[in-house]
Amino acid sequence: MDQKAKAVLVLEDGTVFHGTAIGKKGKSKGELVFNTSMAGYQEIFTDPSYHGQIIVMSTSHVGNYGVTSNDAESDVIRCEGIVVKKFSEVTSRKLAEASLQELMEHSNKAGISDIDTRELVRHLRDNGSMNGVISSEDNFDIEELLKEAKALPSMVGQEISSKLSTKEILNFPSTTEESTYKIALIDYGAVVKLASYLNTLSCDVTIYPMDTPLAKMLEGNPDGFVLSNGPGDASTMTSSIELVKEMIATDLPVFGINMGYQLLALSQGLKIEKMVHGHRGSNHPVINHLLGKAEITSQNHGFVVTRESAEANKDVVITHSHLNDNTVAGIALKGKKAFGVQYHPEPTAGPHDSIYLFNQFIEYLKK
Repeated sequence: MDQKAKAVLVLEDGTVFHGTAIGKKGKSKGELVFNTSMAGYQEIFTDPSYHGQIIVMSTSHVGNYGVTSNDAESDVIRCEGIVVKKFSEVTSRKLAEASLQELMEHSNKAGISDIDTRELVRHLRDNGSMNGVISSEDNFDIEELLKEAKALPSMVGQEISSKLSTKEILNFPSTTEESTYKIALIDYGAVVKLASYLNTLSCDVTIYPMDTPLAKMLEGNPDGFVLSNGPGDASTMTSSIELVKEMIATDLPVFGINMGYQLLALSQGLKIEKMVHGHRGSNHPVINHLLGKAEITSQNHGFVVTRESAEANKDVVITHSHLNDNTVAGIALKGKKAFGVQYHPEPTAGPHDSIYLFNQFIEYLKK
């Protein structure tokens, strides 16, 4: 499309930004959230956990190194829309298979560039994530767009994972010479790199739909369970919470990541709450209380386990905390081989400080 076409972003509180259209011509609607990563935009935009959200990138230039299938977390862009300061039509990397513009068009996603993203991020930081609408349609009406933004549902109370979870059982064999462990990965909107990294650890991975009964998974004789990332409000997923309880009762190792971690917490009676603007980016500092070491992590979540509920549960150990706001970033269950973290430990775009968590999971499998 014509990169000089006009576009507008209207927030539900009446704030308006005028800029340039990117991606497809049309509309994008969703919850506006900001990401502080300096690179890895393709991994971010294709992460299923961003379903229902418009991503505001705080880094100045986006699109300059194009896109490639090796960087994709899924086959299309999963967020609803994209907001950037400067959008590059030029792809400077030889490995690029297409431009970000082409991927947006293929994914049927509209976006906006050439706005003051610093001002927008500050607005979201101070006032919290909120719904909004991007429009590059001809003769857009600001008042009508405002009505549409106000009519969008809150992320609180939304169950979204069932829209993204696989509908069939998928098998991903180990990519090493040995197939030492069998992992049952429950898909709440998993990134593809999660299974592929487990494959490098001599794990045969079977991905199950989120509503698969435990008995069906046990037919495959798994050595452990991995609960994937995913979008939405985990507290609404009552059947998934009960399923995680059943998994823990088997005494097999359980590793929860992001959404999976929240479901692990909820299965033990802990509570989660909506954050003001969430944590999204590949530069979030976390302290491991068990090791006394800090790690830089890649995070993407708008809900958090409440510290009060975690501290009040005698069967739960708080293993990690976010160093910026002291929110709970990881827990383990006493007497069980079950643990989880509120960030992405898999080594994709961003830091690799948290890979050791997979080694911890493998050690549980050995025992």
